[in-house]
Amino acid sequence: MTELSAAHAAAVTDRSRLAGSAYSSDRDLAARQSLYRWQTPRYDLPGIIAEKLNGVRVHGRVVDVGCGNGKFVQRLRDDRPDLALLGLDIAPGILAGVPGLVAVADVTRLPLATEGVDAALALHMLYHVPDIPQAVRELSRVVTPDGLVIASTNSERDKAELDDLWQRAAGDILGTGRGPARISLSARFSLEKASAFLGEEFERVETTELPGTITVRDPGPVVAHMASYRAWADQHDVPFDATVERARTILVEHIDRHGTFEITCLGGVLVCRR
Repeated sequence: MTELSAAHAAAVTDRSRLAGSAYSSDRDLAARQSLYRWQTPRYDLPGIIAEKLNGVRVHGRVVDVGCGNGKFVQRLRDDRPDLALLGLDIAPGILAGVPGLVAVADVTRLPLATEGVDAALALHMLYHVPDIPQAVRELSRVVTPDGLVIASTNSERDKAELDDLWQRAAGDILGTGRGPARISLSARFSLEKASAFLGEEFERVETTELPGTITVRDPGPVVAHMASYRAWADQHDVPFDATVERARTILVEHIDRHGTFEITCLGGVLVCRR
């Protein structure tokens, strides 16, 4: 995975793009989440997060910062109904279906009292923050001294086959053999970089890696995942829709020949304590 250019980094962190397009509803996020239905081993990520919170006291306060479509909030409401949960996100539209108490808020200026929560979640979202160190400071500020922050992200090696597929398809569209790389959302706060960012505020950062392989026999889920980057279509230096359709054709041909298409995945969860 290559480093993002300054323009791409700005696009990944642009609040108007995030709130107004990328996460104005849960359509694109749900498309990315749904690809993991075909992963082996199949990780229950919301269940893993709930388990990491086992030590939080009864009636403890937990905030999910950048809660998106509420996948983790809903699971915690089911598994830990005793907890006081708050979901925060910068995108009002995506909060519409999130159960319970929610609010629009920015992780770099959290509307929470110092040491006001027992745990804070920042799951697959810190790469969207322009000032990651400030976001980590805010997460540290709002948790109690014996509380914890749980973050998650993807490795720089995650889904390399999709990156290759995109470049092949883009190259075919442009007639260049191999086209420009697709934008990476997680590169600014990858699994390889996350511990250093979090270690500035937390003495203990425990990383759990979650490797796996996605195996599909139909191009649909992969095409939907690639199309979910539509909010950043202008950053790809190639006609977006045409490239997605060319990728579909390549996938169909690959699956016809080999029976499946495989994608190697590597994500991780980081539990932070003072």
